[in-house]
Parts: sequence; structure tokens; C-alpha cells
Amino acid sequence: MLIFDADDTLWENNVIFERVIDEFLDWMAHPGLDRDGVRAGLDGIEAANAVTHGYGSKVFLRSLAECLAWVRGRAATAEETARISGWAAAFDGDHVELIPGVAETLAELARRHELLLLTKGDQEEQERKVAASGLTPHFKGVHIVAEKDVATYEELVRAHALVPGSTWMIGNSPKSDILPARSAGLNAVFLPNGNTWVLEHSELDPADEKVLRLAAFGELLHHF
Repeated sequence: MLIFDADDTLWENNVIFERVIDEFLDWMAHPGLDRDGVRAGLDGIEAANAVTHGYGSKVFLRSLAECLAWVRGRAATAEETARISGWAAAFDGDHVELIPGVAETLAELARRHELLLLTKGDQEEQERKVAASGLTPHFKGVHIVAEKDVATYEELVRAHALVPGSTWMIGNSPKSDILPARSAGLNAVFLPNGNTWVLEHSELDPADEKVLRLAAFGELLHHF
């Protein structure tokens, strides 16, 4: 069984958030606080909100509003709130940008193996992206979860009667895709994405032989 992450593994996602963040940091220009300082503050706010409110564009926009209040020492004005709300349009629509090689590689892998999709975030938002991708027919099942931790992978193993030692989790996030999957006894494929969210970064054990590191999605065909 091959299990695939979605955002930033099958299609680009965080790059959209980063574009908005760049605009936000320009807007928050502050004589006593440089861009790195504002970004560090935003990262901390996002990390806290992820624990309490989960993931997705709605939580992200909430974090921007809280960061603005932190930088300016007051709540956002109606005009500022409207500007932040306007960024919601960046996450609307029925189109996702597939990462090169994904469509043809998944089509071939689906002929060779059973595939599952495992993604975390807002249910409605993730459902929309999955549908827009056009990739659903390749998967035996699609699972949208609030968090991807060890318990999530263990539950997936039980639900599909998987054999951990012959199951592979494929994704771009060390924190959500690789480390918890390995802790649950699964093998893993790490596919780095230069746009991976900073809060998904984590160190991998270079000596772990059960983690396959690939440079491009299409390379999966050489191993599976």
C-alpha cells in the first residue's frame, strides 16, 4: 500500500500562503521591527492557532489579524480587517497546480498498487482541492484528518488492515508525513518541496534506512 500526502506533495499549496505573507510583511513595515521579526511573530501565532483551531486558510487569516494586533499594539480597524479578509480570494477557486510528474506517475502507480490519500486541514477546503485535482479515481480511499500524528497512522493501519512493514507514506513534510509514519512502523518516502511550510520542518535521521529520499515525484516509478 502506498499512502500519499496531498498539499505540497501532489499539488502546490504553501506557495500561495507565502505570497500572501510577503504582501502582509510589506504592509506591516515597522521602524522598530524588521520583516524577520514580524515573520517570527506570525510563525509563533500560527503555531499556537494550529493547536487550537487546526489548519487551512480561515485559520491563517485569523493569524494574520492577530499578528497585526501584536505589531500595532491594538485590534485591527474595520478597514484593516477588510484588507485581511480580501486575501481569502487567494484560496478560492476550483483549480490546483499539480506538481510536475504527479498525474502520469499516479496513473501508473495505481495500476501496480493500491493507493490511499491522507491529508490534514479544514474538511471543506481539502475536499475542494482533492476534487479539483482530478486525482480521486486513483485512490482506494481519501482521508481528511485534523492532525497527522502517530495515532492517525495507527488508525489508518487498523481501518485498512495494512501491514506496516510493507506500507509506505509519501510526503514532503518531515513533521507530519515522515516522522509519525515511521513511529507507527510504516516506511516513508521523503519528497522535499522548497515551499514547505516552516512549521512542517523537522530533522530526519540520516541513518534511517526505512526513509527513501527522492528528488522528484516521477522517481517513485523506479522504486514501486
